[in-house]
Amino acid sequence: MRIIRYLEDSQEIVAAVTDDHIVYPLPFRDLMEVVREAKHRQISTVSYIQTLISGKQGIHKEIGELNLLAPIVAPEVWASGVTYEKSREARNYETVEKAAGQETCYDRVYNAERPELFLKSTAARTIGPNAPVYLRSDSNWQIPEPELGLVITREGEIVGYTIGNDMSCRDIEGENPLYLPQAKIWKHSCAIGPAIRLAETVEDPYNLQIICRIYRNDQLVVEESANTRQLRRRYDELVSFLLRDNEVFDGTVLLTGTSIVPPNQFTLEDGDRIEIEVPGIGVLSNPVKSPVKQTIANK
Repeated sequence: MRIIRYLEDSQEIVAAVTDDHIVYPLPFRDLMEVVREAKHRQISTVSYIQTLISGKQGIHKEIGELNLLAPIVAPEVWASGVTYEKSREARNYETVEKAAGQETCYDRVYNAERPELFLKSTAARTIGPNAPVYLRSDSNWQIPEPELGLVITREGEIVGYTIGNDMSCRDIEGENPLYLPQAKIWKHSCAIGPAIRLAETVEDPYNLQIICRIYRNDQLVVEESANTRQLRRRYDELVSFLLRDNEVFDGTVLLTGTSIVPPNQFTLEDGDRIEIEVPGIGVLSNPVKSPVKQTIANK
């Protein structure tokens, strides 16, 4: 079972989507209200939703036919770095230290007890399906980072899984790791969606396929895939470090890192389209816009 949000007649609607693609609007503002009410009733979220939709007439539609929003208004989106071997290799390729034959900070964090965690986005900065991700004006080497996202409660319980696009500037981070916030955080640099798969309905979250496709002029120019079984760290491990001496809010999304990196000579361009697919969750699709196009559109 999946949870989505969509816009209909200027109203934001939260809905459950069954595996046979029937959409059931729910009388709640977001997923976390459903989770809290289910806990109050001492039943699982899935069981509670099933009681809500029992006997109701659903909408027979593919979710792609709806005007989708981000599946949750996440108060914060956090991200994990260098959690896959492929990510460590890519970060090392960028850095000057590796060129000099030195062990890098990425080598050290990959093997350390403490993971790399950073604040990626806030609710106002996060976009959903079909909205444009923006290119940063002072970077010449930009890529998407396809990641599995954990949707968590303030206590750190994982209640669902979604897809995240952690846009990244390889040249800025490679110049100096202290530039990480600038390499990661700018307007429309984080997308999540199209749905949240409820954790109860995922048989093995360490066996999820992640596929990334990038189109240019309607031609497929990049297609790569990975599996969450390649992840070096456990999800509960990442969440536990996020909760240490920190205030975490209901509906926070924690991205778990990427093992998909486009070829080193590749950079995104205005007009590209990014698709990130996780079977069972859906396809997160976003067009790419340049800073010049953004400025013109805002005038």
